[in-house]
Amino acid sequence: QVRSLFDKLSKHSNVRSKSWLVTHMACADEKDNSHTQAQIDQFLQYTAGIETPLSMANSASILAWSQTHTQWVRPGIMLYGASPFENGNAKAEGLQAVMTLTAPLIAVHTIPKGESIGYGASWICPEDMRTGVIACGYADGYPRHAPTGTPVWVNGKETRTLGRVSMDMTVIDLTGIEAQPGDTVELWGKHIAVDRVARSAGTISYEILCNAGNLCVHDYV
Repeated sequence: QVRSLFDKLSKHSNVRSKSWLVTHMACADEKDNSHTQAQIDQFLQYTAGIETPLSMANSASILAWSQTHTQWVRPGIMLYGASPFENGNAKAEGLQAVMTLTAPLIAVHTIPKGESIGYGASWICPEDMRTGVIACGYADGYPRHAPTGTPVWVNGKETRTLGRVSMDMTVIDLTGIEAQPGDTVELWGKHIAVDRVARSAGTISYEILCNAGNLCVHDYV
């Protein structure tokens, strides 16, 4: 139906100009999926001879499927510096983070061996541990399901979250790190790729970045 519909639209009195013909790649983020080549072939077959710009390439297609590079491309997730591929490596793909999520360190505590951290007492300190509380939680767009071990960056060193993420606070490991209340913690950005946070939380970077729109500002005395 492509050609007949395109002709009807081109001649319609309410259509002032021709537009693109567009398809959106369903499986381009899976580099070995044969569906993508079949979709490319089908789209080019149906649009052959129609003189109008074509658009196929999303972020994954731009990076992995050169056959989709037509008159227009539509980069999305790659504009944030995140990989469109499962287990992708943004740095290796030439991408650079443009969004950074940081939060202030609001408390520092030494927690005794055997004490639990977070709701559900799901994580127990294996030894006396120096920990910090940061002013960021799932109400701020940080993933609630990020488990113990999700990476964060403090004062030039990578460390990890401890226990469950709370609504507006998260506990981090400060073992071997010089830090005090007021210091800035990077949850993702230049040093911690958002893809790593997403994988740790069992999701994709798209969801993490979309939820960042829920960020709010807290004032702590």
